[in-house]
Amino acid sequence: MSVATSVTQDPSTPDGDPPQSLGESARDYFNRVRGGDVGALPAILGLVVLVAVFSILKPNSFTNSFNFANLINQGAAVIIIAMGLIFVLLLGEIDLSAGYTAGTAASVMGVYMTRHHVDWRLSILICLITGAVIGTCIGLLVARLGIPSFVVTLAAFLGLQGLMLLIIGEGGTITYSESHILALMNKQLPVWLGWLLCLGGLAIFAAVSFRKTMTRRAHGLKADPMSLWAAKTGALAVILIAATWYLSGERSRNVAISSIKGVPIIVAVLVFLLVLLNFLLGRTAWGRHIYAVGGNAEAARRAGINVARVRLTCFIMCSTLAAIAGIMIASRDNSVSPSTGGSTTLLYAVGAAVIGGTSLFGGKGRIQDAIIGGLVVAVVDNGMGLLNQPAGRVYIVTGLVLLLAASVDAISRRRAAATGRG
Repeated sequence: MSVATSVTQDPSTPDGDPPQSLGESARDYFNRVRGGDVGALPAILGLVVLVAVFSILKPNSFTNSFNFANLINQGAAVIIIAMGLIFVLLLGEIDLSAGYTAGTAASVMGVYMTRHHVDWRLSILICLITGAVIGTCIGLLVARLGIPSFVVTLAAFLGLQGLMLLIIGEGGTITYSESHILALMNKQLPVWLGWLLCLGGLAIFAAVSFRKTMTRRAHGLKADPMSLWAAKTGALAVILIAATWYLSGERSRNVAISSIKGVPIIVAVLVFLLVLLNFLLGRTAWGRHIYAVGGNAEAARRAGINVARVRLTCFIMCSTLAAIAGIMIASRDNSVSPSTGGSTTLLYAVGAAVIGGTSLFGGKGRIQDAIIGGLVVAVVDNGMGLLNQPAGRVYIVTGLVLLLAASVDAISRRRAAATGRG
């Protein structure tokens, strides 16, 4: 397999003759799905089904705006860790330590901020540096020494858990009181700012996608028809405007005590990360090299790509994003303890990436997979909690969803190979 072929495994890269109408675009997409290129379609359908089921079973509690906002907060940290995991999964690698990397980085930040009274902005920078250092150590062992990532990150999983115990103390906690940190997961944007971000984001998306389409046509490359561009922009507009309108309403259970309305701050953080990371993967040489290495590392090496450097930087990116997730966990819990980032955090994050459509075999995945898969995991956890189901059943259902997603991935890859699309 050539490097060019590996790069085009990015599901956002089209192939074949350009469709001339919306109907032809739909047929082209259906043919690609039949050929094994299902992308995030199973996850999106699953999310729609889950939302419909829980909305029917718990119409008053699941669908209200308070729970909707809580659902986003509940899945935010898992989504951010999954975003980082996508970078290593694209290489066919794994990082089992991402959860405790989040906890360790948040613990270091907490020590500097509460015990040494370091400014919160500098403390956040220290947190990110901590994540980057952990990722550098893991990446060097994997990329330079050739130790399997499973072994290295399993060792880091145990080591970082011990390091957190040394930093915090067994059974201890670090309480967060900095208002700027706590606001990340507990406050909302002003209503006007939420609408500004919604409409501004739509305008930017429409302009960028339109310019991309026209540029590709000008260079004689395949481009989506304008009807498809209009359909995508319209669908996105409906979703974002509806969500912003829903979140802009009053959702406080006791308005006399406090008013809660507006888009949560964490939504703006997630959108910023989505745009930035999508740009890095889709619009930079580094991003193309990641897909190339994930598709065929040896072909990428022969093409002049520094495979070791790509692997190193992906582990650094993964751990740095885990550090950001650690900040969000600390903000939501108002504290850090030795269990922060543990329990099911990592498992849910890996599940979110895979459920969203990222392949465990490397070379296939997008950042939005983390958001789609993270929402699936959050909906299952939240919905079954509202149904008062025991934790055992929640784990079983989540595991079955993950197994189903992995099965779809394996089957679609086999189908793609049989049809010549793999």
